[in-house]
Amino acid sequence: MNDEKHNPEENDDVRLYQKIADRTAEILQEGRKSIDDALKKASEEIAAGGDFTREQAEKIGNYVRRDLTEVGVKIKQARETVINAAEPHRLAAGVQSGLARLLNAAADVLTDFAQRSEKVLEFHTGEVTSPGTLTCKGCGKEMHLRATVRIPPCPGCHKTIFRKSY
Repeated sequence: MNDEKHNPEENDDVRLYQKIADRTAEILQEGRKSIDDALKKASEEIAAGGDFTREQAEKIGNYVRRDLTEVGVKIKQARETVINAAEPHRLAAGVQSGLARLLNAAADVLTDFAQRSEKVLEFHTGEVTSPGTLTCKGCGKEMHLRATVRIPPCPGCHKTIFRKSY
């Protein structure tokens, strides 16, 4: 992304996103708050500083919450997958019908997980997001983001829906 073409409002939103994310991390490291409490406190502190309104801080705070929630869900799902895969008594049983049920259930869970993950990874033009790769759902063109930015339309086809990867 070319940083020279950002408008002032976009720069403010990106700067606010980074401030809220940084302050939230500091509050969480202090160990006294939940993510929601830390985000609320960080947004309130930054809005009280006078550079941003409460509405701006709340809007951008929601973007930070979305990104943190996405990471948390992925960690929880990965943990559950490892725990389920490491249960040796299931493998030792050796009963073919049990294995077939397990595989069918896993397929259903993975299908559901894939559908929910796709929805969580869907980003739209105008939203603010952290660094990563956005792939246009219209033409497949990739935008490699090296900093927190407001998402522009696709440079290839000008569509507005993307899939994010890190």
